[in-house]
Amino acid sequence: MKKQYPTFDIFHLVTNKISNDMLNADRFRGYLINNPTIQNIHKHSFYHLVYFTSGKGRHVIDFKSYPIEPGCIYFMSPGQVHNWEFESDVDGYVVNFSATFFDKLFLSSSAVDQFPFFNVFSNEQMMKIKDDMRSEVVKIFEALLNELNNNTYQTPMMIAAELLRLFVIASRELGPVPVLSRTSYNSILLKQFFDLIQDNFKDMRLPKDYAALLYITSNHLNFLCKDQLNMSAGEIIRSRVLLEAKRMLVNYELSVANIAMELNFFDTSYFIKFFKKYTQLTPEAFRKQYYSKP
Repeated sequence: MKKQYPTFDIFHLVTNKISNDMLNADRFRGYLINNPTIQNIHKHSFYHLVYFTSGKGRHVIDFKSYPIEPGCIYFMSPGQVHNWEFESDVDGYVVNFSATFFDKLFLSSSAVDQFPFFNVFSNEQMMKIKDDMRSEVVKIFEALLNELNNNTYQTPMMIAAELLRLFVIASRELGPVPVLSRTSYNSILLKQFFDLIQDNFKDMRLPKDYAALLYITSNHLNFLCKDQLNMSAGEIIRSRVLLEAKRMLVNYELSVANIAMELNFFDTSYFIKFFKKYTQLTPEAFRKQYYSKP
């Protein structure tokens, strides 16, 4: 049994490429054949999206399970942990692009942030494209592959345009525009809160500390979170800590004590109690779900 899940950089994968550190894409069947280890639990350092045209199975993203069916599209951000479980032959398309892909084209990478499915707190990382839009989505992926194969003048820019078109189509499939993509003052504050959590969750656990960085009161911050997400600010911070703990626990090379220390818990027993309180499992019991075979 291999006890450490791999973290793939974009240049580790065998696909069509623009460059080793910017973007690659392929048909999923070929991608799976050329990269057989992707079925096991692993992590990416880049954005990852997959669209299925055939096949059945299950896709687990950050320990949440989603179905694999024709028409399903999945969006993942750097750092997320996932694995595939296929019940039949699958095919479709896959695109991987670096966190700096848009920046290198003199487009802001913040363009990606406005789409809810790339938010680590989102529940919308998988959606099923409606029947009448599937041919349009396939055309976009085929256009991406043709650009990669031809690699002519301004190919990266054309691919960026096709990706943004795909993201807009997918976001429209979600229905009404989610609150976090609006430009209201409160939504901007909430987005800044999420960014601060990403940078500081290991060291800062109290809503009042984040509120101070946002120059608002903790009551205001809590109201924003309750109003727009039906979660308290403390719950959002805690969910990010728990997610990181789960990501680290599936790496057997890290002891529970090391994880507790990395996440700035004052002792291992407190970390174990914290984890069990909110997951109903001890850290070791959670870990064994992913490494139950000898």
